[in-house]
Amino acid sequence: MAVLCPECDSPIAVDEELDQGETLECEECGAELEVVSTDPLELVAIEDEGYDDEDLSQISGDEDE
Repeated sequence: MAVLCPECDSPIAVDEELDQGETLECEECGAELEVVSTDPLELVAIEDEGYDDEDLSQISGDEDE
């Protein structure tokens, strides 16, 4: 079975027995993907848990007072 990567639209070969919540990686673009539905099969990209500018200013002590 194949499904398209939601980030780059490349086909991804997947096992028939994927479970909701499983993760996999697109070999073409490297996106981390999560199975959010199995019928029909639907994948979404997992967002990075990065810091935004406000978080970084609080960590570095550069908050505007």
